[in-house]
Amino acid sequence: MYFWISIFISTLSGIIAISQFFVLFAYDQRNKNFPRMETKRFVLRQIELTDAEEVFYYFSQYEVMKYYDLDVLKDVSEARRIIKNWQTKYHKNEGLRWGIATKEDNKIIGSCGFHNWEKEHFKAEIGFEVTPEYWRSGVMTEVLQPILTYGFEKMELHRIEALYDPDNMASKKTLEKAGFIYEGTLRESAFEKGQFCDASICSLLKKEFAK
Repeated sequence: MYFWISIFISTLSGIIAISQFFVLFAYDQRNKNFPRMETKRFVLRQIELTDAEEVFYYFSQYEVMKYYDLDVLKDVSEARRIIKNWQTKYHKNEGLRWGIATKEDNKIIGSCGFHNWEKEHFKAEIGFEVTPEYWRSGVMTEVLQPILTYGFEKMELHRIEALYDPDNMASKKTLEKAGFIYEGTLRESAFEKGQFCDASICSLLKKEFAK
């Protein structure tokens, strides 16, 4: 009897594993090409190695990197590594990072996308940055809407989280404007640049976004 139970459990596990594979395979097939979207002023597209100079430009500025867990970039080769990492995560079906390109000249002025994608829990974390020249011009308010829509509808997310430095008031206001709800502060939850740091966490649920 135990022998047949063991076979049944093994078979059931195999069926579950196969079904999960086909779910991921179907997602990959639907998203073979990186999803390109447009807003009134911007094109949201995949960031290529040819965009390294633009990515390096804003990641080499202290104002942008102040709340990042990375140091200010010193060389364009570091930007290329970041781009390759984003591309790898996309090809491994672990996340997406859109480049925010101006319609006038197709130059990348920032990025936004999903990481820490936990498919079994239908949730992911969102992050973004914009070059200082475009601060206070409504860039993120404009591009967050189609990206959040993609997350909830195409990626079938139930919950989207965002973590930010408690002192980063700009990110806080941007997320609140997009409908995110503050949940609390994770005390000394990360070790960045040689010290333990707090992180504020907020989230947006699909049912809240649909309202």
